[in-house]
Amino acid sequence: MRPFTFLISIWVLSCNGSPGNNLPKQDSTQPAIKDTPTAQALVPEKDTTKLGGQWFLQPVLPSDTAIGKVPRLVLDLSTKKFTGNTGCNSMSGQFDFTDSTLQFNQRIITTKMACVGYNEKAFLESLLRTNSYKLQSGILILMFDQTELSRWTRKVTPKPVINKA
Repeated sequence: MRPFTFLISIWVLSCNGSPGNNLPKQDSTQPAIKDTPTAQALVPEKDTTKLGGQWFLQPVLPSDTAIGKVPRLVLDLSTKKFTGNTGCNSMSGQFDFTDSTLQFNQRIITTKMACVGYNEKAFLESLLRTNSYKLQSGILILMFDQTELSRWTRKVTPKPVINKA
C-alpha cells in the first residue's frame, strides 16, 4: 500500500470513531430507520371526489355492454388526455375541464374492430356532446347543459337486468 493511501485510511478510520464527528452510530439492537414510506403508502387511494382517474360506465341499456366489455374512461388531469374503451374499441384523445365543465376534443382516436350489435357511434357522440359534469356520491355524471348523458363509477357494475314477461 502506498504511504499516502495508508495515511488517508488511518485518518478516515480515526474520524469515524471520534465522539464529535456527527456521524450516525450503528446500533444493532435498534431497528433500522427507514427514510422511505412503505409500498402500501405509495398506492394511490381511489378518490371518488375528483374527476381524474379511472371510471367505468354504469350500463343503462343492454346495448351498453353488448360486446361483453364495460366502457372505461381514464382521465389524466395533468396532461388533459384520456384513454379507455368504448365497450368495443380502444379510444384516446384530449379534453378540457374546469370545476364543472368538461369537453372532449372532436379528434377521438379509436381502433377499428367490428362491433356487431353495439352502437359505438352513439356512445362516441354522447362523449362529444358532454359540456359539463358533476360528482355526486362517488358517481361521475357527464352532462349536456342540464341533461344527464351517462353515469360513471370507480368500480365495474354488472350488466343491466332485462325483465322478460
